[in-house]
Amino acid sequence: MSLLASDFEKVRHRMVEEQLIPRSIHDPKTLDAMRKVPRHLFVEDALKSQAYGDSPLPIGRGQTISQPYIVALMTQALGLQGHEHILEIGTGSGYQAAILSQICEKVYTVERMDTLLVQARKVFDSLHYLNILTKLDDGTNGWPEYRPYDAIIVTAGGPKVPLPLLEQLADPGSLVIPVGDRAVQDLRLVTKKDGEITEKTIEFVRFVNLIGDHGWKND
Repeated sequence: MSLLASDFEKVRHRMVEEQLIPRSIHDPKTLDAMRKVPRHLFVEDALKSQAYGDSPLPIGRGQTISQPYIVALMTQALGLQGHEHILEIGTGSGYQAAILSQICEKVYTVERMDTLLVQARKVFDSLHYLNILTKLDDGTNGWPEYRPYDAIIVTAGGPKVPLPLLEQLADPGSLVIPVGDRAVQDLRLVTKKDGEITEKTIEFVRFVNLIGDHGWKND
């Protein structure tokens, strides 16, 4: 039996109450966005019943949609106020960009796999998330046309912080990225203020590989 929209809404609210708030996700804007965005629309039909579970899910092409907690953690870490123009590297399913679109003024998201980007764009348009701009490209080079960005979020793990992203980050600005080897990374919050770069580790995570000129060279 398929779930109704009202059923998904109830499960989504339960996700926030049981998975996010107990793990110190406390930012009101982040929690509100997580309650609003229909995560089940960003996965294939066969997985919709699992969309609000506490785990990542496959979306094809060897990629995943991150578990809700990680999406919320990365969003909260940026300390968004609502006026920001934000760059996302790795559109994937589109769910992270959708969450950001509920908080920020404009979201620019770059994806290297055309099939994923086309599907994500369809969902954005169906939900009327019109403040999301998409681009098919190597995300490790950023999106220079619209720089600087108040915040940058990278949804794949790389060996280092790509220099083009640091250059395109506003001052002051914040960047969240998983950095490490191919098996495990530490989720870092990188801040730029008065020309100085500082980094701190938020949590240990496991992400798909960040492929590109300034990431891993291949899968």
